[in-house]
Amino acid sequence: MILKRLGVSVFVLLAVSLLVFVFTLLLPGDPAQAILGQQATPERLAALREQLQLNDPWYVRYLTWLGGLFVGDLGTSAATGGSVNALLGSKVSASLVLMVIAAVIAIPVGLLLGTWSAMRPGRASDQALTGFSLVLAALPEFVIGVVLTTLLSTTVFTLLPSVTMAAPGMKVWDYPLQLILPSLTLILVVVPYMIRMTRTTMIDVLDSGYVEMARLKGLPERQVIFKHALPHAVGPVAQVVAMQLAWLAGGIVVVEFLFRYPGLGQAMVDAVNTRDVQVVQALSMIIAAFYVVVNLIADVVGILANPKLRTESHS
Repeated sequence: MILKRLGVSVFVLLAVSLLVFVFTLLLPGDPAQAILGQQATPERLAALREQLQLNDPWYVRYLTWLGGLFVGDLGTSAATGGSVNALLGSKVSASLVLMVIAAVIAIPVGLLLGTWSAMRPGRASDQALTGFSLVLAALPEFVIGVVLTTLLSTTVFTLLPSVTMAAPGMKVWDYPLQLILPSLTLILVVVPYMIRMTRTTMIDVLDSGYVEMARLKGLPERQVIFKHALPHAVGPVAQVVAMQLAWLAGGIVVVEFLFRYPGLGQAMVDAVNTRDVQVVQALSMIIAAFYVVVNLIADVVGILANPKLRTESHS
């Protein structure tokens, strides 16, 4: 079953690569003209089109680009003339820092609060947490970011920098304070969904027959929760966590742009503005690959955590 999911993931990535390539071809305007400007001579435009292989058939360009992806070559940036790998290397690491911080904090907080709420259905604490998570879930990420900036960086308190202060060539983690606002924004965006879905899943599990049987045997509630309920909730909860982590790869674009953070989001905006097609394609594939890998891991966790699926796969 895992091998089948892996095969589907590879097929999805190939399909995404074709769609990304085709859609970037459909972008309006001439890439060479966008790079060189309106004052470029026809000779310079023709030379750049030849350099970028714009005169080749689209399927030849696609196969060349796809072959480069298989060997880890993301191509050459049309805007800088340098390697896309070198251009995006530091930006990928900067975005990963934000995503790892958000995931390390959001996952345990979301799971613990969701489980805690499920054990108190209908109580005032459960209703308060449910209402608070619903309000947060209804707010777009840029609204949460603006509110946090207003509260912690400008109007109310001036505790944190409102934008990234790292100088060119400086690592973002060299100045940890600038990581707090974007990380907190991402955490507050993904935690409400984890709380609500974990709560719903745990309530269903706690009402199941095997949990009721464990309680009738006189087992301590903690043992009932951690030994009988949580293992059966791992699969569905893993899917929820995977969806939120996958969202981080796309949602981080807005958050990074809001805080002028030098990561993949800012790189995507700059690449679109400069019509740097190779960078847009590379970033799209990086985000797509992250989506696929995270969901594949969630599927594997769900299979390993579900005794029924393990038995069917073994048989």
